[in-house]
Amino acid sequence: MTIRRVLVVAALLLVVLLAALAIAASQKIQQIEQTPLTETDRPPVTIPSGSSFATVATLLTDRGLIDHPLPLRLYARWKGAAARIQAGEYAIDAGLTAAGLMQRMVDGDVVQYRFTIIEGWRIEELIAAIHGHPAIDRTLPPDVDHAAIMTAIDRPDDAAEGRFLPETYRFPRGTTDVALLRRANRDLESTLESAWAERADDLPLADADEALTLASIIEKETGQADERRRIAGVFIRRLNRGMRLQTDPTVIYGLGEEFDGDLLRRHLRADTPYNTYTRHGLPPTPIALAGRAAIDAAVNPAAGDSLYFVSRGDGSHVFSATLEAHNRAVRRYQLGEEE
Repeated sequence: MTIRRVLVVAALLLVVLLAALAIAASQKIQQIEQTPLTETDRPPVTIPSGSSFATVATLLTDRGLIDHPLPLRLYARWKGAAARIQAGEYAIDAGLTAAGLMQRMVDGDVVQYRFTIIEGWRIEELIAAIHGHPAIDRTLPPDVDHAAIMTAIDRPDDAAEGRFLPETYRFPRGTTDVALLRRANRDLESTLESAWAERADDLPLADADEALTLASIIEKETGQADERRRIAGVFIRRLNRGMRLQTDPTVIYGLGEEFDGDLLRRHLRADTPYNTYTRHGLPPTPIALAGRAAIDAAVNPAAGDSLYFVSRGDGSHVFSATLEAHNRAVRRYQLGEEE
């Protein structure tokens, strides 16, 4: 065989080899881009901070999501993604491809968890719920005091009670309790500032903080959402007339651990800074977390002439303009007396 013939054969073999490699590469690319990693949802994969893509590909291989790390590593280099992945926890959904997962890692599209702050919670209930969430990292002790909480979120001059907005928050695993509290506090401040700017005229409230305190009382007194503004109206009119608010939730708050679930007459006579039966005006701080609707009600109360309200026992209230009418409602709905 002549040298020329050998070269021709070698060239043909090289072409065949390159064609085979191209076909294999095309198939691998197609697999990476189109073949699902799994037909059912799998537990998320966590990429530690500082991981190289080689580590990521090996991790996916160890999890049984891909057959071998090398094709995905080469694909990531080809796409310019190998150096752009971000640490975090990534969902493995049914039908997700390797290319799709890689793009999630580039985008930082990490798993988002939910935590809902409930209207009416006290600060201790909020802290307990946060510390009970498996995706939130604890940095505060369970028995952290109010002052330490506010110092941790850079608000050392504010009282902690009522200073966090009830809302559903989304966040990645590893978010700290302080980070979530700071976020909820800033959302509360923004919401309160906006509501105060849109307040009704001639409110007997000195500032937005007093509006928040009133909103917390409205939150605890309201059983049906459509009554919030009517309840707010009662309290605003009482404040305007110099009447005591005489609202049980403030008394209960002031009693603290002494309250065992049964509010008695002696409790109403026991003077504390939060007893609105013994003291005029608003209590010194909010008594619970107030939601947006309660805050809006506090600064935009319903017009009317009612000065009293009493529960019907089903979450709704009877509103009265006179003490005589109120006493009749109390006898009927609280004492069970027939008219």
